Amino acid sequence: MVDKSGETTKLAKRIGRNIATRRKQMSWTQGQLAERVDVDAETISRFERGAHLPSLPTLYRLADVMQVELGDLASTPALTAPNETAIFNTLIHDLSANNRKFVLKLVRECCTHLRPKKFVKKI
Repeated sequence: MVDKSGETTKLAKRIGRNIATRRKQMSWTQGQLAERVDVDAETISRFERGAHLPSLPTLYRLADVMQVELGDLASTPALTAPNETAIFNTLIHDLSANNRKFVLKLVRECCTHLRPKKFVKKI
């Protein structure tokens, strides 16, 4: 079946824009995203330009890695910026359980150190 209306092209461009938007929100290069999804950086570039439509399994991996719903990649409204929790989860996602505990302990210690101290008035 031939796509005479160009709907496939429009979909590929929309998905590509959403992939690029989310990748930039995560402060990743195309190479970093490609590594996480297990494809070539050039493949990510083709997706973002709308030159190639990702297969469903690849689209699923993209959504999982970028922590969005599968449908969000095809949606018309722009993707919202990730919150700090999503960014933190993405950063520690590939670490072992012990390394995640280690990172969490460091973050707690940093937050405790950086948190404003409450002044207690001495009488």
